[in-house]
Amino acid sequence: MKAMAETALLEIENLHAWYGASHVLHGISLQVKEGEVVALVGRNGAGKTTTLRAMMGLMPKATGRVRFAGRELLPLRAHQRFHLGLAYVPEERRIVPGLSVRENLRLGLVAAGSEIDERTAIDEIAETFPRLKERLDQEGVTLSGGEQQMLAIARALIARPRMVLLDEPSEGIMPVLVEEMGVLFRRLRDEGKTLLLVEQNVEWALRLADRAVIIDQGEVVHQSSAAALLADKDIQERYCAV
Repeated sequence: MKAMAETALLEIENLHAWYGASHVLHGISLQVKEGEVVALVGRNGAGKTTTLRAMMGLMPKATGRVRFAGRELLPLRAHQRFHLGLAYVPEERRIVPGLSVRENLRLGLVAAGSEIDERTAIDEIAETFPRLKERLDQEGVTLSGGEQQMLAIARALIARPRMVLLDEPSEGIMPVLVEEMGVLFRRLRDEGKTLLLVEQNVEWALRLADRAVIIDQGEVVHQSSAAALLADKDIQERYCAV
């Protein structure tokens, strides 16, 4: 595993966000170092997805500071954030109907403004995702739910981003594919990839992550090593239990 950088790749300070008049985030602050996997956990409706959306420029209103690789993100549009190397896998996957797996992957290169050779990139991603390698010419939306999730992750990774934000990747996926996804994330972690993972499957996420951040009612209420939170059932029950 590559050593983690001492300085933060991502810095969030006093982040507030609104849906219309509804004030959802109340001063979120957290950091993610390069090469680190951080699990962002908490109950449904706590503000985890909103945090990712605010980072990607997908909220109607957000204030505070979000710095990525030394750049201030809040003034930038979503596509400009992609171009900086910040990739996002939304919960709803957004596989494009009518396009093959190969064509959906190609969109990942286009969205990131990548100059990586397309054939090389698709060959690399096909080796990382054997299930997709067998289905490159199949229409993306005809894949199973778990395979579509793999495609959404592959589309985010294909342009070799510096950091990937993942929103509920195990949601609604068969256990066998959740296990495959866990193997993939462990490999990415060991390769030094930087991941911020929002996940309701708390134990699964904590076994993958280096650190954990709990959000409750739009605020950060706990930060620790993932191993420490995994062992602390009282904190899990207080903030993560359904």
